[in-house]
Amino acid sequence: MTKVERRRTDGGARAKAVWGSALLAAAVIVLMATAMVTTAPAPTQPPPAQEGFVPVQDVPPDEQLPAAPLVIAAYAVAWIAVVLYLWSIWQRLARVEREMAAVSRRIQGGIRQ
Repeated sequence: MTKVERRRTDGGARAKAVWGSALLAAAVIVLMATAMVTTAPAPTQPPPAQEGFVPVQDVPPDEQLPAAPLVIAAYAVAWIAVVLYLWSIWQRLARVEREMAAVSRRIQGGIRQ
């Protein structure tokens, strides 16, 4: 048997094994989905809808969140992110300017690399 013939027979066996595995996986998925659908709990009735917004009365102090510190923290994080971004642009621009100056000096001096 030549190498080509062996590859053809091995490839066919491999293809059958792959298709068999895929078929088995598909069967398992279908069975699991069927089991999940048949064992799903019956839907319950939702509570009746309210007429508009109803404010909460007498919220305990441990469940209240002060808004001011959270807003200040959010703005602080946003401004720090903006400043860091601008600083990184400034640094990259300075590096490009240095590289352009070096290239300009090389061109004027006649040095090529």
